[in-house]
Amino acid sequence: MSQKNWQKIKLVRLLELLRQESDEQHPLSTNQICDYMLSIDIPCDRRVVSHDVGLLNGMEFEILETRVGKSKAYYIEDRSFSVPELKILIDAVQAASFVTDKKTEELIDKLAHLGGTHRAEILKGNLVCFNTRKHSNEQIYYNVDALEDAIQRQKKVIFRYIDIDIDREKVYRRDGHHYVVEPVALVYNEDNYYAVIYSSRRDNTANYRIDRMDSAEVIDEDICEKAVELRSQVAEYTGQAIKIYGGEPKTVALEFEKNLTGAVYDRFGESVNMMTSVEDRNIATVKVQLSPTFWGWLFQFGKQMRVISPDEVVKEYRARLEEVLE
Repeated sequence: MSQKNWQKIKLVRLLELLRQESDEQHPLSTNQICDYMLSIDIPCDRRVVSHDVGLLNGMEFEILETRVGKSKAYYIEDRSFSVPELKILIDAVQAASFVTDKKTEELIDKLAHLGGTHRAEILKGNLVCFNTRKHSNEQIYYNVDALEDAIQRQKKVIFRYIDIDIDREKVYRRDGHHYVVEPVALVYNEDNYYAVIYSSRRDNTANYRIDRMDSAEVIDEDICEKAVELRSQVAEYTGQAIKIYGGEPKTVALEFEKNLTGAVYDRFGESVNMMTSVEDRNIATVKVQLSPTFWGWLFQFGKQMRVISPDEVVKEYRARLEEVLE
């Protein structure tokens, strides 16, 4: 190999070494750099290390110089991710139930090493294992890949859907029926990952848990224009659907005790319209989808919260309460 090519390879490997193994507390001396290069059979002279670093800095990589004893040393301080940012991402992976135990371990290792070897040791050494009930379907990553590909190419997807029976065995829904759907978006909501899909036949949206899909594949059929248009409405849709459980969309007024103000903001966002009703109660006007999960969310507050309009929703509210009492 020519000397010119050796120099190119040496610069790449030098940059990789500094990114992975150095930081402000762990600069690499000239001798350490030379020893590493020689260990991977790349000729290196300590007298030209500073020249190589200068070339990298000339390409705006910002390698800093310090001294370790009497020797020059170098390090990269700036990272794509800081330790707090990586910690947040690692905790999010740990908390996500749809990420299997095996994949959780792999992702944590990859995320930790984005901060370099020394920061990875700190991050992995401070891990707190959450009591998250992880799902077991390893196909989820292939399903995500297929669904994302279909969304980008505006194509349909085919898959079978799985339920879990009393013996914790997988059972295909509808006797193994193949679902052909028009994917709109992938949405993470309350510990689960969903595919929001549109049905041309029914002219409505539905949600499927990606970890319950079996062998999702892209098929060469275009989705309809309505499905494409719905992408811009996903944020509004997920704000209305509690636990991504769809239902008839309605604008309702809720009256509740003031101590539940935070719960309403948490559920519907801090931009929700709210006003004082009486001394100890507020009223909020919110857009929801009338699903079992909405009623479940409402019922958990007992007499502290109630629906006051529109009339048809108030009647349904009373009917559901009577049904529960029976």
